Amino acid sequence: MARRYDTNDATDRVTGLREAASAVRRGELVVLPTDTVYGVGADAFTSEAVADLLEAKGRGRNMPTPVLIGSPNTLHGLVTDFSELAWELVDAFWPGALTLVAKHQPSLQWDLGDTRGTVAVRMPLHPVAIELLTEVGPMAVSSANLTGHPAPETCDAAQEMLGDSVSVYLDGGPTPANVPSSIVDVTREVPLLLRAGAISAEELRKVVPDLEVAN
Repeated sequence: MARRYDTNDATDRVTGLREAASAVRRGELVVLPTDTVYGVGADAFTSEAVADLLEAKGRGRNMPTPVLIGSPNTLHGLVTDFSELAWELVDAFWPGALTLVAKHQPSLQWDLGDTRGTVAVRMPLHPVAIELLTEVGPMAVSSANLTGHPAPETCDAAQEMLGDSVSVYLDGGPTPANVPSSIVDVTREVPLLLRAGAISAEELRKVVPDLEVAN
């Protein structure tokens, strides 16, 4: 049966984060608040757990799972051919609602779905998420909804959809925003905005003036 913890309560927060970290290490699923919407996450390097995440959402391998990290320094072990422009985007917008699509290190032993050698990675601006990510390392995290349903802004909405497929729910109250992150492809010489979200093309162009926008 799923366990739920109120991270706005100091005691519950400590217990919840400890239980969530243990669950992730056991290859189980955890729901956590972020600065956009609630996410459902698993250890990025446990293939069975990532497969369980996709199954819980009713999502196919053709929609691979993004990865959340707790520090920009973690990028050094995850990505390759990361340009100066990409680092400038990290410096300007992380932690925050910017997802970067980069080439992942070919040596990594993970299976996030059909990624074609890339990974979508982000550092969220939420203290609970960062604390968990700092404890357990990179997590495969997707919005905590059934595919085709609205992304949840509350823990209640996430639990109604995902139920006991998740071991631990971390309830941080309503999320600050329900706007998804913006997604920029930095595998190209000129970065490409794939999805306009919380950060506008205009804001991004203050850092990357030549930013292109997908049709």
